[in-house]
Amino acid sequence: MHHREATRKQREEHILRSLKRFDYLTRGQIQAIHDLKSDRNAQRVLKQMEDYVNVLKDGENIYYLNSKGREIANCEKIRKSTGNVQHFIMRNHLYIACGCPQNWRNEIRIKSEGRTKKENIVCVADALFTKGDAYTIVEVDNTQSMKKNRVKIEKYRELKQRGTFGFMAPTFLWITTSEYRRKELLKLSHGLNTQVFLLSELTN
Repeated sequence: MHHREATRKQREEHILRSLKRFDYLTRGQIQAIHDLKSDRNAQRVLKQMEDYVNVLKDGENIYYLNSKGREIANCEKIRKSTGNVQHFIMRNHLYIACGCPQNWRNEIRIKSEGRTKKENIVCVADALFTKGDAYTIVEVDNTQSMKKNRVKIEKYRELKQRGTFGFMAPTFLWITTSEYRRKELLKLSHGLNTQVFLLSELTN
């Protein structure tokens, strides 16, 4: 019995650390990342953790840390029920689709110094991970305007030309919500190594 309790505690701590890392996770995402097997088992595990998490109901339950959970996970960032949660959820779907890379990092600032301050380029990637010397840049297109996407893609193009990513051309992975938006992103990304996934492709 003692061993079973210790195993349960360890699993709960791992889930709380994932919520610290990803801010918001759906039940299905927690199930996939932590190999919780059946829906029923995942629901049971998360029910046992209700003292440490808040739940948003948006189709599927979405979990984030409450004050007790933040204390255990040593997390200073306070998350709330906001309208931007879908952005986080879409990014998590790509994380899982990419095989949960260990060196995946969210919200990474990429900077290239120019000869003058005006020539500096700064871009914040929604996520980034590497395989060997190759970079993969992750971007979420949910409610952002195509104009903003165009500006960001042009910054990435310039960063690549300046050799910011080293000798190997980076891969750009986007997740978006419609076939129309996928076509627009591919058009804007012409000449860059880009793949665009639909949210529906990763959730069905």
